[in-house]
Amino acid sequence: MEILTSINPATDETVETFAVHSPADVQRLIDGARRSFAHWKSLPLMRRTDLLRSAAKTLRNGKQKYARIMTIEMGKPISEALAEVDKCALLCDYYAENAERFLQTEIRPSAPFRHSSVRFDPLGIVLAVMPWNFPFWQVFRAAVPALAAGNVMLLKHSSNVSRCALEIEEIFRMAGFPDGVFGTLLLPASRLESVVPEVQAITLTGSEAAGRSLAALAGRFLKPAVLELGGSDPYIVLADADVRVAAENAVRARCVNSGQSCIAAKRFIVHEKIYDSFLDLFRAGMQALKIGDPLQSETEIGPLARKDLREELHGLVEDAGANGARIVLGGNAVFEQGAYYAPTIVDTLHPSMKLYHEEAFGPVAAVLPFSEDEEAVRLANDSRFGLGASIWAGDTERAMAMAPFIEAGSVFINATVRSDPALPFGGIKDSGYGRELSLEGIRSFVNVKTVRLL
Repeated sequence: MEILTSINPATDETVETFAVHSPADVQRLIDGARRSFAHWKSLPLMRRTDLLRSAAKTLRNGKQKYARIMTIEMGKPISEALAEVDKCALLCDYYAENAERFLQTEIRPSAPFRHSSVRFDPLGIVLAVMPWNFPFWQVFRAAVPALAAGNVMLLKHSSNVSRCALEIEEIFRMAGFPDGVFGTLLLPASRLESVVPEVQAITLTGSEAAGRSLAALAGRFLKPAVLELGGSDPYIVLADADVRVAAENAVRARCVNSGQSCIAAKRFIVHEKIYDSFLDLFRAGMQALKIGDPLQSETEIGPLARKDLREELHGLVEDAGANGARIVLGGNAVFEQGAYYAPTIVDTLHPSMKLYHEEAFGPVAAVLPFSEDEEAVRLANDSRFGLGASIWAGDTERAMAMAPFIEAGSVFINATVRSDPALPFGGIKDSGYGRELSLEGIRSFVNVKTVRLL
């Protein structure tokens, strides 16, 4: 019998195993979702939003339990896991409050027709392929607007967080959602090819490779898709920035979720006049981070999610060092047990190094100097990724003037990049396409239907 295994990355212990769904199991779930869609889409929108409020309440009531499950399965510091549950509940409340406005039929007069309007009708089954790094948030970010719009969802979660997937399914059930509206597929990614023809849309958050693979399937079967892929976000510090504030925020921006975030700052592009002072403050902040048991509230850096991911990260650092980069801090695994990696800073990079081009998924920061604003923009854009960016400056008008030239889905001024239910989220270039959250997110998987009466 094929199984999926959950391993605690802090202890290397097997937490739980899960039987993979058979083809018959998968077909049963697809058929159930299809039947549920016929009923779910016909419910009054107010009923669907009431259930979202119930889901928010369920999340808050089980906050400690859900946070602990996340931390045990993928190593997230417990304080961040608790915040993740809160954010999921906030998202449910946001769409409960705003879905009616976002989905309201729009009247668009057009002579000679007596009536011209645009409706936003659900599509059907949305397949969600989700990653392990934010095992609750990524799922809710995709599911809540899709369900609010009247779609149903089948989740294929990362195989190392299967308990998270099943708990999320149970949350929707406890909140009162009808059976089949949200279901979980326990299967390896290699079997998605048989699922894609059965669904009406696809959303994926994950690696660039996973995105390319699923996009190919979506293209073959003509399914609309939203892809939120990797990032190598630039963090630009201009000469007039408050260096201490910029450095303090740089530590948080790089090490959120132990550095395992697509929108974490990864490339720190610092004006040469303040480069040394920034680097000293940044190094001190990174060095002071508390590494340890992610279940302890004081822990700031937990393990990476798997040991193979740690080896990939260390390979990038080793390659940089071998090709002339300076390892300012860290550059090594810590503890014999678990998948821990030390907070690391690397400078004197150049384009021949893998770290210059690849996404470092862990607490590894690359620092580069610049002399003119145009050079900072060039360095920021010298990446195949385009997810987020931040600019730190005393003259905010100058920073705002730079923002249109940054090739990214979002640019934050004097703040770290983060997703917000009220604003669209997504990237360009190899960071994917489409948008989640806000108005754009709920309209990603609807039939934008023109209705006219002559």
